[in-house]
Amino acid sequence: MSRWLYYFFSIFTLARGVRNWLQLILLLLGRSRQETILELRSSRGLPGLRFSVRSFMDAWIIKETCLDRDYEKHGTTLQDGWHIVDIGAGLGDFTIFAAQRCPHGYVYAYEPFPESFALLRRNLELNNISNVQAVCSAISGRAVQSVPLYQMGEAVQHTTTLPADKAATLKTTDTISLTLDQVCAALPQCDFMKMDCEGAEYDILLNASAATLAKIKRLSMEVHEGLIAPGRSRQELVDHLRRNGFQVTLTPNPVHAYLGFLYAAHIAHE
Repeated sequence: MSRWLYYFFSIFTLARGVRNWLQLILLLLGRSRQETILELRSSRGLPGLRFSVRSFMDAWIIKETCLDRDYEKHGTTLQDGWHIVDIGAGLGDFTIFAAQRCPHGYVYAYEPFPESFALLRRNLELNNISNVQAVCSAISGRAVQSVPLYQMGEAVQHTTTLPADKAATLKTTDTISLTLDQVCAALPQCDFMKMDCEGAEYDILLNASAATLAKIKRLSMEVHEGLIAPGRSRQELVDHLRRNGFQVTLTPNPVHAYLGFLYAAHIAHE
């Protein structure tokens, strides 16, 4: 029941939040051209954002980020002046949303898939966003010049961590990889970190140093289990973050049991 209620209310969310809903319908039917512009209505005195999208999946992600505000509602509202990190930036939905709402802050966006990274850059230009540093790189537990990025389906579903038997059947793209230690060492501060990296969150966070984790004030992320993160349990991340001084809240996904939202706030910064 909760699944169908979620889909039902999502239709109204899209109808209310998207200006050019005809393009949305064409995307849903698969009859839109390969790339089209999705326009959101203005909100809270800010102009409506515009996104170049490839599919209805892209539009759905924008709904979750910019209309449902998933990364805020499970944690805290973004504040102007914050330094924000976006790991798994995709087409730029959260990056651009955060940069617009924090004009005196700065967003550091990391996206490893070249096609999505190019789309991220186009969407920054489309919205005249300048307070963003975008890097075409994966984040993982180790720094390497070449790491395979496994393409699991849609352009938003890519990961650097899969078991060998699963990885062998998938198309890959090589990308560079940085560690979370490297990312945070270059920042003056990290007020908010958003993460959506298709199961790689375990590799990233479990291999980060205690000093790096202590620098992160707030963390809001999608966590994965099952086929995307075989052998992993989100409780691993909960326990690890709590041991490193975070208060953690875990919220189930309304549709998929293998997904959830994790919000963590570092006690020392509260």
